[in-house]
Amino acid sequence: MERLNLKHKLGDKWISTLASIWIQCTSGSLYTFSIYSPILKSTQRYDQSTLDTVSVFKDIGANCGVLSGFLYTFATPSNRRNAYFGGPCLVLAAGAIQCFMGYFLIWASVVGLIPRPPVVGMCFFVLLAAHAQTFFNTANVVTAVRNFPDYSGTAVGIMKGFVGLSGAILIQFYETIFHNKPTSYLLILALLPTINSLLLMWFVRIYDTKEQEEKKLLNAISCVALLLAAYLMAVIIVDHLFTFQLLVRIATFVVLLLLLSSPLCIVPSLRAREKDSSVIHQSLISEGQRSDQEMEVHDTRDSLEEDNLNLLQAMASVYFWILFFGMACGMGSGLATVNNLGQIGESLGYSNFETNTLVSLWSIWNFLGRFGAGYVSDHFLYVKGWARPLFMVLTLSSMSVGHAVIASGMPGALYAGSILVGVCYGSQWSLMPTIASEIFGVKHMGTIFNAITIASPVGSYIFSVRVVGFIYDKEAWGSGCSGTHCFMLSFLIMASATLLGSLAALALFFHTKNFYNQVILRRLLHSLRE
Repeated sequence: MERLNLKHKLGDKWISTLASIWIQCTSGSLYTFSIYSPILKSTQRYDQSTLDTVSVFKDIGANCGVLSGFLYTFATPSNRRNAYFGGPCLVLAAGAIQCFMGYFLIWASVVGLIPRPPVVGMCFFVLLAAHAQTFFNTANVVTAVRNFPDYSGTAVGIMKGFVGLSGAILIQFYETIFHNKPTSYLLILALLPTINSLLLMWFVRIYDTKEQEEKKLLNAISCVALLLAAYLMAVIIVDHLFTFQLLVRIATFVVLLLLLSSPLCIVPSLRAREKDSSVIHQSLISEGQRSDQEMEVHDTRDSLEEDNLNLLQAMASVYFWILFFGMACGMGSGLATVNNLGQIGESLGYSNFETNTLVSLWSIWNFLGRFGAGYVSDHFLYVKGWARPLFMVLTLSSMSVGHAVIASGMPGALYAGSILVGVCYGSQWSLMPTIASEIFGVKHMGTIFNAITIASPVGSYIFSVRVVGFIYDKEAWGSGCSGTHCFMLSFLIMASATLLGSLAALALFFHTKNFYNQVILRRLLHSLRE
């Protein structure tokens, strides 16, 4: 009996959700490239175009997650649903191994532990390190969608939001322990996400569980996320105005850890209030059971939506390519912005500390976009019946405005523009996976949405190397570039591209509007049947 109670405590989708959140909190090294890119550039003797090429391979690794999607689908058949080392656990383990190998080799190259590799070698190291993030994201995001099918937008927003927030969390850890030592930061990136994932991966599992107060509990976790974001933003701003001493940094970091652990107290207390609420069904998910339930719930699905399309079937749909194009414009230009924040700040006369502050604040805006878009789109989908692609239209058009603001070069424009770009960039990361799961089904969701994210490095290569890097090097003429002209044309081009992406999203909105209305009706009917 005692063993059964222990298994029940460990076998809980809320514990799984919290473990996923904590893994996500250390998985966002992609967004801190500006912290160690100067030391990488100087020790490896790169020019700006070469550094941008390396950063593109980082983006390729972080966004080509098709392998993680295939592994997730392969590792979770019904005959292995009771195995602890399977499904999400196996995907997380594969990600941890890649994370350690990639960042350790980068660190070894920078400190001279191994001979300076050729550019193609460094590109491989960076790609390997970044590729680990796709395994972390796939395991945590797809598991969240399967555990909370009725609130997939909110669940994806939470998972993607904490990845966006993790950049600021990692920087706070770096500033507390290894202030102004970027080589040590590379070693942190090799060890911290790896150890964290290996310790927590055993708790990340899929459950076919439905409780009456799921939305209330998800909202509680969302409130913690917002509080954490507000705290980090306050710390970053105050640290910018009054440089913290070591003891103050340690104290603020301890408070950060307490906030991260607070859901361990909040969620059980909320569940205790609802202990009389009945659990409809609780067991580890079976692929066959999930398919049967989906057929029952979605029996009115028309020809616009085919249940659980595989990757090839999804790629034959025009909706896949509309999503791909919109993401290439939005995610690609967003990555080009964050990858070059250091150089943009330098050209405009910002100090290194101010640039690091911009990178940290970018993580906050990124989080707000990821979390907010998932939550808000869920709300308006249920309450107003607004099709989710409408929010892609709004965020991509707002992103265009943000790029134009940065291009203006006015005082404070980089801060104001980065807020708009960061929030709208983050929004795409929660909107796109949720839309993909709704249009193509959840069975192959990991593979399909990771295939669509390939658009991100494609766009990043175009905007970072062919636009930003090329124009910067042309303006610099071999030496440093100073002034608004260094990046103005680049951001005007990216503003035009994101505006074009919003038009593509508008076409998707009109094509799927009736489909989303039917989804709302089915969900309402299903709720009445329950």
